[in-house]
Amino acid sequence: MSVMKVMAERGHNVTVVLTQKPKVTHKDINIILIPPSPETEELLNREVTGMASKKKSIFTTISNMFGSLRLLIDMQKDILQDPRFTTLYDNPQFDLVVIGFFFNTFQLGTAAKFRAPLAISWSAPTMSTIDGFVGNPTEVSYVPNMNMAVKIGEKMTLLQRIQNIFMNGFMDIVMSILNIKMEGFYKRCELFPNDGNFPTLKDMMKNVSLVLVNGHFSEGPIRPNVPALVEIGGIQVKDVPDPLPKDIADFLDGANEHGAILFSLGSNLKGSSIKPETATYIYNVLSKLKQKVIWKWEDLEHTPGNSPNILYKKWMPQDDILAHRNMRLFITHAGKGGVVEAQYHDVPMLALPVFADQHGNAQKVVKAGYGRKLELNTLTEETLRENLLEVLNNPVYTKKVKEFSQLYRDRPLSARENAAFWLEYVIRHRGAAHMQSPLVHMNFIESNNLDVYAILLGVVYVLYRIFRFVFCLVFRKIFKKNSCNTAKDKTKTKVKKQ
Repeated sequence: MSVMKVMAERGHNVTVVLTQKPKVTHKDINIILIPPSPETEELLNREVTGMASKKKSIFTTISNMFGSLRLLIDMQKDILQDPRFTTLYDNPQFDLVVIGFFFNTFQLGTAAKFRAPLAISWSAPTMSTIDGFVGNPTEVSYVPNMNMAVKIGEKMTLLQRIQNIFMNGFMDIVMSILNIKMEGFYKRCELFPNDGNFPTLKDMMKNVSLVLVNGHFSEGPIRPNVPALVEIGGIQVKDVPDPLPKDIADFLDGANEHGAILFSLGSNLKGSSIKPETATYIYNVLSKLKQKVIWKWEDLEHTPGNSPNILYKKWMPQDDILAHRNMRLFITHAGKGGVVEAQYHDVPMLALPVFADQHGNAQKVVKAGYGRKLELNTLTEETLRENLLEVLNNPVYTKKVKEFSQLYRDRPLSARENAAFWLEYVIRHRGAAHMQSPLVHMNFIESNNLDVYAILLGVVYVLYRIFRFVFCLVFRKIFKKNSCNTAKDKTKTKVKKQ
């Protein structure tokens, strides 16, 4: 929505189709809201609650991924069959289609239906799955995957490189499995024509003009990117914060002496999803702090407790709050958006990751020195208090994140300007086919030069056989000649003796 808002601000006629009411919008954006059924929403809430209560392991991660992912993919399929969306096909006068990507490759076919260039917006740094759309090189030997914390500029250890290969390979396997489901949606669910003239899903995956990723080289890792992959990390951060609601503004303005803390676990994880005893532990610690605390909590009738230093809010303008001069700490689930906003506004963090990329983001926060990390489902009052006071009272965390904030902001174009320029570039040049990497059209053998290496090995082997044959031939002739000469010498010697 931040990308679409930029385009609306530049005068484009923007239509956005989504499943939940957006927090970022613009008066000139035409919003088509297609919410999930109550049953699906309940299932999703149950999945998220389950993630918050389970101990992290590779098995729970895989289980959670496929459980919630199945629901989210099905929701996205339902959108394409909804009359509120299909009516858009009746008058396909769009110059560009932007897909918010979340393992929904079957939706790429909409660009062919609208006869428009295709761009993808991905809410995290690039990964192998994203790289493939535009032929971006995935350099596993020195580019760690998005969930691995490696200090910028440092090389991975041998163990990390082994882990990196397996994690990238695992994601490739997952995507191969998911693509079977995507093909099924694309062909059998009557989402697109199946008459042989309409592009196949593989065709559409090779027809992506631009990919926007939520990352920036200053965060690391340092890696090569093709022109069609554009970094727009921090695009949701406003150049000038909006005025805060009066109650929040008054609350934060009154925190001049000790500062304030923002506590939010994002939009997907609700307060009711946290175990009651965990919520009690958190309240007991926060209510005894000198700092004022804004706590995102949906059920304002049933809060963990009442304390004069805590303000509960069902919803809050997170970016604008983090920009306030009195902010001292952000307690976060380590979603990419929140971490970026805290880094931009130089606010240190205490991370309580739950699922998806949050554990990797939290580990990166710790590795970079911007804060600390705790597991939400094993939280105790003692560990929470100890880590909170460490981040609040040790100036090194604020110093580190402030230094990074200066790097993150120092760009020739802002994230908003960068996104707008390249999206309009694709529109101006009707897909900008000249910008596409040949790697998009190469298979595994070609892209890794395996056929070239096979030919070279074949040539070397043939040369070796020829050399060996010639050598043996010459050797035999020389050996035979010497043998003959020796025999003649022996005969002469014998004759002389006689």
